[in-house]
Amino acid sequence: MKPLVAIVGRPNVGKSMLFNKLIGQRLAIVEDTPGVTRDRIYGECEWAGRRFTLVDTGGIEPNTDDQILAFMREQARIAIDHADVIIFLTDVRTGLTASDQDVANLLLRSGKPIVLAVNKMDSVGAPDPDYYEFYNLGLGDPVAVSAVHGHGTGDLLDRCLAHFPPETEEDEEGDAIKVAVIGKPNVGKSSLVNRILGQERVIVSDVAGTTRDAIDSAFENETGKYVFIDTAGMRRKSKVDESIERYSVLRATMAIDRADVCLILIDATEGVTEQDTKIAGLAHEAGKASIIVVNKWDLVEKDDKTMDRMREDVRRDLSYMTYAPVLFLSAATGQRVPRLFELINYVHEQSCTRITTGMLNNVLEDAQTRVQPPTDKGRRLKIYYMTQVGVKPPHFVVFCNDARLFHFSYRRYLENCIRGVFGLEGTPVVLTVRERGEKEG
Repeated sequence: MKPLVAIVGRPNVGKSMLFNKLIGQRLAIVEDTPGVTRDRIYGECEWAGRRFTLVDTGGIEPNTDDQILAFMREQARIAIDHADVIIFLTDVRTGLTASDQDVANLLLRSGKPIVLAVNKMDSVGAPDPDYYEFYNLGLGDPVAVSAVHGHGTGDLLDRCLAHFPPETEEDEEGDAIKVAVIGKPNVGKSSLVNRILGQERVIVSDVAGTTRDAIDSAFENETGKYVFIDTAGMRRKSKVDESIERYSVLRATMAIDRADVCLILIDATEGVTEQDTKIAGLAHEAGKASIIVVNKWDLVEKDDKTMDRMREDVRRDLSYMTYAPVLFLSAATGQRVPRLFELINYVHEQSCTRITTGMLNNVLEDAQTRVQPPTDKGRRLKIYYMTQVGVKPPHFVVFCNDARLFHFSYRRYLENCIRGVFGLEGTPVVLTVRERGEKEG
């Protein structure tokens, strides 16, 4: 396993900005509103040839009654428990505060190696006199850093590396299936991830928009290795007046791009909403293997036809995703959650399917015999051959005499013929039409 480094400190000392500087990409939401980073955000980092995982935690407010701040404190505690090294970030502009002292005491009790960093040391030259008061925390020499400019970050990482456990053979995450859990706010994404992981990994609360960022959690069981990406709930555009929420939609889109499989969560008590169709559309357009997960099934009054009716509604409202299997479950009770793993493996396998050109052309020949290609003004579409050029999703190129004759309906017919023979359940299929003489690819 890669070493884990957690950045902790009270709110607004610049943890997210330092995290972004070290990761080298804009992963954590940076806003000067206290409490914007509500969850632990993970990122991969490399320094002096060592790869490690960096965690950005919500600010610790040692004594607070605020519900969200209390959640954040709990999340930071979990990060501290799992970390190999803790970067304790303070702010030279506000100086040493009582809260800093409380956080330092909390960290000292953890017994973990602590690297003290004083942020906002933005000017070069003699250190700000206030820097020296941080020696009073009893955590050794503070490292002066500027998260904005990047000064001191090399020294900071050198200090962290000194505490890393000896390097062992890397347990590669390469063979893990990445699963993005997507859906509108409060549909139960975090509850599902927590049910799978068996711990309070992501903040679960009935406050809409509690999970603002995409969070990665590695998980392994007898069916395989997975990385679950719990995304921020995507809201309708009209509700996205806060810049924070805008980042979240972007983050969810990025999470979909990184994923191998998308779980599209729908609230059984509400049915498919317009917002659900937009979110599902993002996964479909990105060409991702998908499973439609109808959550909160335990809250629905049922008779022997309820499930069939709901399945029909889902199929009608998400008509462009007829390939995606539908699973009814309850994250709250755990009902049918184990079945999810078989389905994830299955749709992932389907999206990686490779079909030989010979087999494809047998299907093509058979399809053309059963339904003649269309004609227009006496000119008939001639299809010469078909070949597969990519996977995830399966991508086929069809060569013909005139692409304009290739009507959408015939394209759909051919796609259905391919699915009829090879399955490809749970994955979109891309069919590109080329005229003879054009390049493949």
